[in-house]
Amino acid sequence: MQQKIIILDFGSQTTQLIGRRVRELDTFCEIIPYNKFPKNDPSVIGVILSGSPYSVHDEEAFKCNLNDFIGRYPVLGICYGAQYIANTLGGKVEKANSREYGRAHLQSFEAENALFNGFAPDSQVWMSHGDTITALPKDSHVIASTSDVQFAAYASDVNPLWAVQFHPEVFHTTQGTLLLKNFVVNICGSKQEWSPASFVESTVEELKQQLGNDKVILGLSGGVDSSVCATLLNKAIGKNLTCIFVDHGMLRKNEFERVMDAYQGLGLNVIGVNASQKFFDDLKGVTDPEQKRKIIGRDFVEVFYAEAKKITDAKWLAQGTIYPDRIESLSITGMTIKSHHNVGGLPKDMKLQLCEPLKWLFKDEVRRVGRQMQMPDKLIKRQPFPGPGLAVRILGDITPEKVNILQAADDIYIEAMHNWICEDGEALYDKVWQAGAILLSTIRSVGVMGDERTYEHPVALRAVTSTDAMTADWAHLPYEFLAKVSNEIINKVKGVNRVCYDISSKPPSTIEWE
Repeated sequence: MQQKIIILDFGSQTTQLIGRRVRELDTFCEIIPYNKFPKNDPSVIGVILSGSPYSVHDEEAFKCNLNDFIGRYPVLGICYGAQYIANTLGGKVEKANSREYGRAHLQSFEAENALFNGFAPDSQVWMSHGDTITALPKDSHVIASTSDVQFAAYASDVNPLWAVQFHPEVFHTTQGTLLLKNFVVNICGSKQEWSPASFVESTVEELKQQLGNDKVILGLSGGVDSSVCATLLNKAIGKNLTCIFVDHGMLRKNEFERVMDAYQGLGLNVIGVNASQKFFDDLKGVTDPEQKRKIIGRDFVEVFYAEAKKITDAKWLAQGTIYPDRIESLSITGMTIKSHHNVGGLPKDMKLQLCEPLKWLFKDEVRRVGRQMQMPDKLIKRQPFPGPGLAVRILGDITPEKVNILQAADDIYIEAMHNWICEDGEALYDKVWQAGAILLSTIRSVGVMGDERTYEHPVALRAVTSTDAMTADWAHLPYEFLAKVSNEIINKVKGVNRVCYDISSKPPSTIEWE
């Protein structure tokens, strides 16, 4: 039985980062809503309570039943989790005199406590809270303090319970990974058996049991997620899988042909459908980004449905949905960041059950699984690409002419990344999480070419570094590279006379412009 850490999500922006840190310890974890603790699950070995945007005193603050797990499993409360436990068990949480935010140092800690095993003196931590614990619950004692926070960490004297008011999951807590390892491995007893190899083995076996001899349909996008999903399913059910790849006309230049070629040799049964005209017709005159996404999602469903109907005995719909997709589509607070066009909105008369083998994986984990299955680099190393394609990289309405302009500019940019070899011998493309060109078609820029004045569109180049797309920093591309790409785009792409580079990080910006 696979061991599992449960992370209760109270709405913190870094909850997913806690999950990533636990996975990096080769331990499986599930992030679930704060009030959905799974009862009678023998695979659970420990529980972590996340931070939250709320104060424990807010009327709308998230609350859970601590009796579900305290005393039954080792428990670690982080920030709000620490304060919620203290407040609920009889301690006191009050508004801090000043917001405790940023770097701090543990001036004292209980070195013999299992949570701080191996910690260095004056270890740096990261605080982020407006409230602070001013009195501990009965049968608890302080195990760490900073110059401003007396109860930076505490532990129960009667239960396997620890709590910290800082964030061990973030980079700025220098020994945060060690603290989490102490909890997950040393305290909870993780055997550290979670790995790409174990995931492939267990998932293929689960798919065989789940699907049996049933027929499965999968919507391929050409990206890493759906490709890995298809390969996993192919290992499990072989010929009973049918993949459908819809070309909505807003893919990268020659993408449809390249992707279909890439699937050769994987043994996949792939049906390619060119439906670009339908998408262009339905997007005519539409400028609102969310409306574009919804139209593309709706049309994708219609085209996919028409093709899938031909497979009359199919019982399952498979999707390459990964964890960040589900997080961004609907946060715990109910705020939609952006809609995704996975084909979960198929008509009810299809009566297909949903199969999502990758739904708990982050992007880098998906790639590791693909490498474990010996998939080719041209699929595994592909950068993420939005489902709506270039439609969300063209500001304003969508036309075939604008798509052609952007495809040409984007192709120059991406090819240059492949061809630019860095000092360590690695291509620039492989150092960047995601890159692409954006056409600012709502703007015209004055330029001069030869003796003529031009009035054409600017193109913005975007490139970010990340590990899971939850956060991202703009990539510091070489000036010489940017100069070369800018010159080539302006000289070769008719309709473009200016190139800019986007130096915004996520947050506060998103990776895509729309």
